[in-house]
Amino acid sequence: MFQVITAKLKLNLNAEQKALVAQTALAYRDALNYTSQVAFDAGKTSNGLKLQKSVYNELRERFGLGAQMACNVPRQVSATYKTLWTKVKQSNDAIAKGYTKKRYKGLDRVPKYVSRTCTLNYQRDYSFKTEQRVSIITLAGRIVVTYDGYNKHLDLIVSGSKIGAAKIVYQRSSKTYYLMVSIEVETPEVDPLKITRVSGVDVGMRYLAVETDLQNKSKFYSGSSARHKANRYHKARRTLQRKDTRSAKRRLIALSGRERRFIADVNHQISKKIARTNSLIGLENLTGIRERTKSKAGDKASKKQRKANRNKAKWSFAELHGYIDYKANLNGSLATKVPAHYTSQSCPKCGHTSTGNRPNKGLLFRCECCNHELHADLVGARNIAIRTLLVRQDWTSTGSLSASPDVSGCETKAEILQRFSELRWSSDTSPHLVRYSA
Repeated sequence: MFQVITAKLKLNLNAEQKALVAQTALAYRDALNYTSQVAFDAGKTSNGLKLQKSVYNELRERFGLGAQMACNVPRQVSATYKTLWTKVKQSNDAIAKGYTKKRYKGLDRVPKYVSRTCTLNYQRDYSFKTEQRVSIITLAGRIVVTYDGYNKHLDLIVSGSKIGAAKIVYQRSSKTYYLMVSIEVETPEVDPLKITRVSGVDVGMRYLAVETDLQNKSKFYSGSSARHKANRYHKARRTLQRKDTRSAKRRLIALSGRERRFIADVNHQISKKIARTNSLIGLENLTGIRERTKSKAGDKASKKQRKANRNKAKWSFAELHGYIDYKANLNGSLATKVPAHYTSQSCPKCGHTSTGNRPNKGLLFRCECCNHELHADLVGARNIAIRTLLVRQDWTSTGSLSASPDVSGCETKAEILQRFSELRWSSDTSPHLVRYSA
């Protein structure tokens, strides 16, 4: 098996080299915006081949891009438009189903590229040399610069790992250019018969993640400090938006980047603890979760509800799942998705499912049938864990692992939920709890 990771390399540029890299990155950005306008005028097309035929000569002559860059630009713009069209389709489906009345407006205007960026092809636009140096193409020819980075990433580059495309990224705060290099790392093959640990992970806002395994060992990753800091960012953003000055807008851009990095850092810390070796980790399939758990918003919602909606919308649980997935692969483990339906309403002891099992939708789970009481998030993690165990048994018998089960059909969904309702948690119901703050 192989896993693609990204190595972040700091480019040690002198003044002349920095000017050349800046010139190239800005020309590439202008080429992206030009191509985006062409695609918009052509009916908002996402056809990469059609775009390339339309703009290739212009990109070469007007912007001075090399052959590979002139091919990368329409590919990148095409990918952007495909993503936007997907969101438009999802928005139309949500409106048709009555989930929302708001129409997605991402394609009402021409998509604009702001960041200084540049995509480079390995061995054509850039290549590595000895003594920790890299050769990079610019509009005025190649330059050779030294670089720094994480020692493990540097060792992978030297050891001859498979290297792919790279991106030049500019960090405005430090005025530094980085080279983001994709590296393919070989990971150990996973044998389902040798996996000895199965766990389930429930995500939320009071606790960003709750993990439990079949040996009844559970960990709570508190979200209190993360929520507190997120609320501080929100207050600062609201104050700057009221000022509406040029300096305030610059500050807002810097603030958004800092908040995004903070969320990513917390998710990295949590995923590192969860992605243990020799494990099959069950994650909730959260596709469409916002529609399924629709709550009051706007003027109809209370101040407390609006704050909860903001916190829920702000935290990136999909990012956390992605981090767990790739780190599990690197550690010889696997992560799989299981249906998230009724995980916090089903009793793991007797199987009774009801909204009444969660009094006032609080953190206490009390089964109406057997009176079993437990922390609601831990109940969710337990249900995910035993569903993951069922996935493992199917994997052992059939030889295939469904990372995202197809439950689109009502009959199929009902059959799967019926199988889940027959599962029971037979371990001691007084787990050993270990709490972690994030």
